[in-house]
Amino acid sequence: MSLQLRLRAHPERAILLASESHALVFRRSNSSTVADLSAPGQSAPHYKCMVEFASLSTINLEEFPILPLSTIQGALGLINIKNDVYLCVISGAVRVATVRPGETVQRILSVDFYCLNRDDFDYEQQGEINQHSAENINTYSYDFRDSLPDHPCHELKKILGGGTFYYSVNFDLTNRLQNRSLKESTFDIDSLDEDFLWNSYMIDPLTRFRSRLGGKERKALDQTRILTFAIRGYVLTITVPASSSPIRGIRSNLPSTLTLISRLSCRRAGTRFNARGTDDDGNVANFVETETVYWHPANLCFSYTQVRGSVPMFWEQAPGIIPGQQKIQITRSREATQPAFDKHFEHLALKYGRVHILNLLSESKPGEIELTTRYKRHIALSPLNQAADLEGLAGQQLLQHSQFDFHAETKGPGGYEAAIGVKKLIHQCAEGFAYFLCDEVESRILYQGPDSGTVTTWPTAIREQAGVFRTNCLDCLDRTNLIQNIISQMALESFFDHRNGHATTDFWMRHSSVWADNGDALSKIYAGTGALKSSFTRHGKMSLAGAIADARKSAARIYINNFADKGRQNTIDMLLGRLINQLPVHLCDPINDYVTAELKRRMNEYTTTEDILIFVGTFNVNGRRGDRKEDLSAWLCPELRLSQQNPEIVAVGFQEIVELSPQQIMSTDPVELQAWEKAVGATLNENARKNSSEEYVLVRSGQLVGAALMIFVKSRVLNRIKNVEGGVKKTGLSGIAGNKGAVAVRFDYANTPMCFLTAHLAAGFANYEERNRDYHTITHGLRFQRNRRIKDHDTIIWLGDFNYRIGLSDEKVRWLVSVGDLETLYQNDQLNLQMVAGQAFKHYSEARITFMPTYKYNNGTDDYDTSIPAWCDRVLRKGNNLRQIDYATAPLRFSDHRPVYATFQCTISNIDESLRENLVHAISKQRKQNIGDSVGGGGGDDEELTGYKPIAPGLPPASSDRYKWWLDSGLRAQSDIRQPKTGLIMNHQRISNPFTPSSEPDWVMLPKSSVPQGLMNKKSETGTAQSVNPNVTAKPGNLTIAEVAHASNRELSNMPEQQIETQNPEVAAASASSFTRGPAPPIPRKPIEFVIFNERNLELSSSGKLDSAADLSVQLHVIGSTLKHQSSINALPPSDKPPLASNQWTIPCLSATSSVRLPDQPQASPILALPKNPAQASSGSSGLLDDDIVGAQYFPSLQPIRRS
Repeated sequence: MSLQLRLRAHPERAILLASESHALVFRRSNSSTVADLSAPGQSAPHYKCMVEFASLSTINLEEFPILPLSTIQGALGLINIKNDVYLCVISGAVRVATVRPGETVQRILSVDFYCLNRDDFDYEQQGEINQHSAENINTYSYDFRDSLPDHPCHELKKILGGGTFYYSVNFDLTNRLQNRSLKESTFDIDSLDEDFLWNSYMIDPLTRFRSRLGGKERKALDQTRILTFAIRGYVLTITVPASSSPIRGIRSNLPSTLTLISRLSCRRAGTRFNARGTDDDGNVANFVETETVYWHPANLCFSYTQVRGSVPMFWEQAPGIIPGQQKIQITRSREATQPAFDKHFEHLALKYGRVHILNLLSESKPGEIELTTRYKRHIALSPLNQAADLEGLAGQQLLQHSQFDFHAETKGPGGYEAAIGVKKLIHQCAEGFAYFLCDEVESRILYQGPDSGTVTTWPTAIREQAGVFRTNCLDCLDRTNLIQNIISQMALESFFDHRNGHATTDFWMRHSSVWADNGDALSKIYAGTGALKSSFTRHGKMSLAGAIADARKSAARIYINNFADKGRQNTIDMLLGRLINQLPVHLCDPINDYVTAELKRRMNEYTTTEDILIFVGTFNVNGRRGDRKEDLSAWLCPELRLSQQNPEIVAVGFQEIVELSPQQIMSTDPVELQAWEKAVGATLNENARKNSSEEYVLVRSGQLVGAALMIFVKSRVLNRIKNVEGGVKKTGLSGIAGNKGAVAVRFDYANTPMCFLTAHLAAGFANYEERNRDYHTITHGLRFQRNRRIKDHDTIIWLGDFNYRIGLSDEKVRWLVSVGDLETLYQNDQLNLQMVAGQAFKHYSEARITFMPTYKYNNGTDDYDTSIPAWCDRVLRKGNNLRQIDYATAPLRFSDHRPVYATFQCTISNIDESLRENLVHAISKQRKQNIGDSVGGGGGDDEELTGYKPIAPGLPPASSDRYKWWLDSGLRAQSDIRQPKTGLIMNHQRISNPFTPSSEPDWVMLPKSSVPQGLMNKKSETGTAQSVNPNVTAKPGNLTIAEVAHASNRELSNMPEQQIETQNPEVAAASASSFTRGPAPPIPRKPIEFVIFNERNLELSSSGKLDSAADLSVQLHVIGSTLKHQSSINALPPSDKPPLASNQWTIPCLSATSSVRLPDQPQASPILALPKNPAQASSGSSGLLDDDIVGAQYFPSLQPIRRS
């Protein structure tokens, strides 16, 4: 699927990636976030990028011109290089493989990097420059780009466009066929294996952005295929003609395909001499998972996986000029190496099952012999190298080892053909590992519903690969590739034999050819050249030309390893985000981030909850077939409180429903499962009829040899059960046999995902570590469709025979049982101790045990047999929505175990999707109206769009250039502060900073004698203000103190506010004293007039003598309705102040919009406000105050009022 790239340069640089219906728009933020807290010692900021995912119909594409080279295949992600943010896109790719119909793989041929904040390197993408090679013109032709600096991403472009990276848009290329969905053409981004995801560092910001989208938006983004996930290694499909097909008789006239997929791990990626051995996490250098896939048109699909990797120890090897003389140095002791060694193989065992090491290192060559000796020692000390307890059956080891000295074996006259001898060494183990095979088979829907009884065809796993060969030599290149070719051939031969097929010589030539190409590709990545011995791999014999080619490759390796590998290593580290001080790109989505936060905050508007009851029971029936006819009601329908009866969900687990004989453990007999289903269903429905309740319906059941799980639900809630799936995981015989393991069923109850598992873990008193491994194998290996894991559920309940014992002697346990000291027994319970230590069932909970040990009884009695009593049968839970009510046993005595049951109250979430979608649209629309559309024109920072978060609940968010907390959608904010009661005014002596402790009250009582009686300025026809005092004649533009003193509160409340401040200490003191609870200051006998007569001075005149400074302590507010700004004036120091008896004061004013406070002056009280332009006052205009509302008030300031 081709995409279109568009770039907008002005007014703000932005890049648009468009599919047919939607687009991702990127732009660089103008600011940066705080320092990366995850990188100690680093103070450099993250570099942010704005992004929006939107429909094309909402974007003005005319703002985004099309580039000359605008067709791309996908985006690999974002990267920060030298403080610039670059978007990496795939500009060239070619299809190289079709694994199955609908599953294609493309190889990346070229990539481009577009800078989000600079246009310096746009010439790289123009395509109009230097279109013709210099060889076609003349030797003196000049390309002006030669004088330009190299692109900062030049080396990244070389490595990504080198033909070693692959991607798929229709299936998960990072996982082998056995681990992903069997359905063709399925792609689940959430299940990608990051061990093999090479652009994980660059794509991580975009996947995080994707995870924050809603369900529909996320699905739409996935369908665009903009986000691309790449592996590194080798992928190729070759067509096998029908004449060469090994399988005949079924659609034999159609061609089949053979595909080879090699996935190179990115965990310890590097070049030959820069990445050796292991790290502390058990990741090894040059680790490659190679999968051979053969697809036949009869819908048969074969898959076989093997791995290679450096010897998992801490060792180094320095490059040198002389071949074979590079010294090997082991850098850590055996004791310091063993933990990392164990981590590596435990990870392999969890992922693949049993592991067979095939070591090709020399036992005589210096350097290699030391590695081989230490390797064997670590294998012997590994906890995986212990026989599993299989209850009397022959044990199997999780870790096995075979030594095959490749050079010694191929030194004779037979040459490399002698390598075929490895088959005898590993034949038996290869047969045990088997292979993965899926086929389309008919299946019938069993549970009740509209589709009940429908027969459909669905890809079904016929066989599974139970183990893996881990092959290594020194570099894991040449020798390893040749041996892996032989192992792949052995697996295919086994498959063809089982199908009565026979491969032709032409088929094996094609097989060898693709393996030779694989070896060359992997060798070029790690060592810089093609693989040695590829001539023998390709043709089955070593020719003279092949020997010469090997010599040439060896010489090239010397040069590359000594002079080029350090640069290549640096580029790899940059790609993976591992350079010192390299910071990731922080991606912001202003609209969706806000919408997501609002949805979370307002979840109760579209989500409802309800409580349901769940009954869980587990019983090891010890292979007693005939006893299923006994009455099970004491266990399944115990005497509970009325509110706990008739639960909505009943989960019943059994263990050992068949006798675990050597013949039984390798297969599953469904007859016993069906019989127990009928017995349980009959018991539940009989009790439901007694209670006049709805009957129960079997939703899903599963079986693994002797373990079985069945889920019943009330018929009335059946329509709320969706996405029912089942799964099993074997842990017996290292994953081959089903005598031990787990059966799981998952489903969604409304909007709450649930998972139930019944498990039968390893037996034996001292085998608690093996039981822990069984648990981890189940949790890591059991997957449902779409690769959903156990932990991906809100409600998880484990039930079964976990086989954990009590770590005390038999005598002490029996004595504690006899005296009923359950607390001491539980303190020594192995499961309890392992859970506390975090070794198993981490984050799970178990209710208090109030019943006696459930194992091991003499059949038919309440007496324990000779075994140490133990609580083998348990029920564990995980989920914040679960509350356990009961936990007890039932008196059923036909087995050597006692059945256990538990009841739970579970809170279920119900999301009204229509309400949620409406809320999403409403919030998004409102947010866009408030902050504007981030895709449209205009620049600015991301804070302009998103604002800041409130620093505390109840406070408004901090302001940005676009968003101001004191404005509401462009209007002034409205205060809701009201007087607590009539007669109170705000206390002006209260400290202005509300966070400063103060003993002053917020409100004080205003004495009646000091309450202004009111003042109204009435305009005459000539525009002169009329004073209410008949003894005062006000000149145009003048205001008397008497008029001010009699202004009413209501008149003042309608005034805008502008202020002037004084720093006269006496005036300030008088002003402060006038607002105490004492008498109000006297009104002057002869009013004082405030006259503004020029730009530089303020004149106060009076026709009478001032009594005291208190006469000037009135706070004035003079604000013109036509004036928009204010200017502050300040009084001169007291030494320059005229005496109070003077009839006129002259106070110099400062220029407009200026405010200067003189030093060492007491806190001032505001007195007067001037207009923005004092020149207007100096002009003598009589209309200065004509249209103004004037007044005064005995409190410091007015509250803000809304003005539209």
